[in-house]
Amino acid sequence: MILVLRALGVGDLATGVPAIRAVRAAFPARTLALAAPTALMPLINLIGGVDRVVPFDAVSSINAPLPELTGIEVAVNLHGRGPQSHRLLRILEPAKMWAFASPEAGHHDGPLWDEEDHEVQRWCRLLGHYGVPADPDDLDLAVPEAPVPRGVTIVHPGAKSPSRRWPPSRYAQVAKALSAAGQHVVITGSAGEREIALQVAALAGLSEDRVLHTDLAELAALVAHARLLVSGDTGIAHLASAYRIPSVVLFGPMSPSRWGPPRSRAYHRALWHGTQAERGDLPGPGVHPALLAVDVEEVLEAAEEAQRHALAA
Repeated sequence: MILVLRALGVGDLATGVPAIRAVRAAFPARTLALAAPTALMPLINLIGGVDRVVPFDAVSSINAPLPELTGIEVAVNLHGRGPQSHRLLRILEPAKMWAFASPEAGHHDGPLWDEEDHEVQRWCRLLGHYGVPADPDDLDLAVPEAPVPRGVTIVHPGAKSPSRRWPPSRYAQVAKALSAAGQHVVITGSAGEREIALQVAALAGLSEDRVLHTDLAELAALVAHARLLVSGDTGIAHLASAYRIPSVVLFGPMSPSRWGPPRSRAYHRALWHGTQAERGDLPGPGVHPALLAVDVEEVLEAAEEAQRHALAA
């Protein structure tokens, strides 16, 4: 058995797809197990090649033990730099472990961690160190069969951290302008983000039925068939990359050089006004100043550019 640890959220899983597929290709005859939250199963099924999902949610606690597993030939740490994640895998006594060097965890056989790596490139580089080639552009996902509207423009105002949430009033201005231009705009969000989504819809003059609550498979299908996505730096932005849908992604505390859409695809636009000193989160809750520096007109111009490049592609 080959065990891969990638037990985080939607965006984390999406950015780990090239590395997961590279591991699959390196061990075609082995059982490939992925330690990940069960809530991500609909997305994991779209990657292909994963034989077994080991339920584990590192967001809840990286110190919780993994389920007992035996006969692990290689444990691949696509979670972090260690030491906690390294020790988590070591407890399972794999024959080999592929991970970044971590003296604290007693793991010296690995490349050095680089904080400035792009998240996709990071894990491809790790595998390259162990002789496994990985293509960072291998991000595409299968399209789930789900009854969703097609050709819509998605505005997604939510994000886990308050520092990554552009003001609802600005999202509403964008939604209103795109709707006035003839686009069918829908607002998406998780159950916990419904209040924000409803606020954006109301301010944009859109009816409540334009606020869509979807499960993960439906969300993936919605993005796959969409015309455009406007969102913050959050999981749905990586779905737009996976489905090659034009997107405008607004960044605040984190630079797009680390989490942004692929530069190889001209129909994505990453907007960021941060500096080196502004890359960390604010001391308290609130929108990050780099994100506040993004204005509505800039987003609308970027949306027009992204769609124009998509038509030319």
